[in-house]
Amino acid sequence: MLNGKSVLITGGTGSFGKKFTETILKKYPDVKRLVIYSRDELKQFEMSQLYPESKYPQVRFFIGDVRDYPRFKRACQGIDVIIHAAALKQVPAAEYNPDECIKTNIHGAQNIIDAALGTDVKIVVALSTDKAAAPINLYGATKLVSDKLFIAANNIKGKKDIRFSVVRYGNVMGSRGSVIPFFMDKAKHGDSLPITDKNMTRFNISLEDGVEMVLWAIENALGGEIFVPKIPSYKIETVAKAIAPNAKLEYVGIRPGEKIHEEMITASDSFYTIDLGKYYAILSAGAKKQKFLDYYKATEVEKGFEYNSGTNDQWVDVEEMRELIIKYVDSGFKPFD
Repeated sequence: MLNGKSVLITGGTGSFGKKFTETILKKYPDVKRLVIYSRDELKQFEMSQLYPESKYPQVRFFIGDVRDYPRFKRACQGIDVIIHAAALKQVPAAEYNPDECIKTNIHGAQNIIDAALGTDVKIVVALSTDKAAAPINLYGATKLVSDKLFIAANNIKGKKDIRFSVVRYGNVMGSRGSVIPFFMDKAKHGDSLPITDKNMTRFNISLEDGVEMVLWAIENALGGEIFVPKIPSYKIETVAKAIAPNAKLEYVGIRPGEKIHEEMITASDSFYTIDLGKYYAILSAGAKKQKFLDYYKATEVEKGFEYNSGTNDQWVDVEEMRELIIKYVDSGFKPFD
């Protein structure tokens, strides 16, 4: 699928970008070019040590910001596929610095669309978040706007052969900034573990599954879909007990902009949502639904259907969470006392 193609990933030095790069080079050793586009020179240097030019001549490192349209368009020359993973993602930071979040997550998204339309890019897949569904914080609101921009881009492409789609999923297990490494660090020092709310739940996906979903979208998307995976939920308490069974849990209350439960499909979305089997797809209100139903051999969801981490029918318990942490986060991990 990607052999002989040139691929660019924004935010390529982040957790997803690193796993995506590793996977691409294993599955598609004849990829023509893999461009890592990000703004942090230190992270680029560190990642380049893993992929030296002498061994991986197809891997290129571009320092740049998605806010910088001329630079990004230059990076898109000769690119076939763009994976957009760059974003400002910290909820409290976005609340305190809203204009910065808007510049990256919204204006940056439009720059990517304009650059793709102005070059020979054929496929764009943008990464989204569960916080974009019925958002109550600025980060989620900016990602909802970003999602809308990418979906609407399919309406302005004219006769150009290009597809824009979005992949929306929940918390990525063990990624930088997630609760698992935070709890592990706290437990290592014998600290109590802060729990926002006893009932708080989140969706859970591994980096590997996130990467596989993006690859699936590259190969299968018609354009105009927001893809949502069918994944399990967990309680925040479950993570704490899996990491440190005997640690003291301190209930600190939810932070500004947080929900008790996350949503990925709202009841209002149900009118435009189809079930593909392994994934759901939310279509735009003006989409020709039957075309997508026929193409994917999909079915419509019931009107009023919701996909919520608190009412999910798949759950991860303490033992399963511990096994997942051992598998995906740290192969040497042992529960803390």
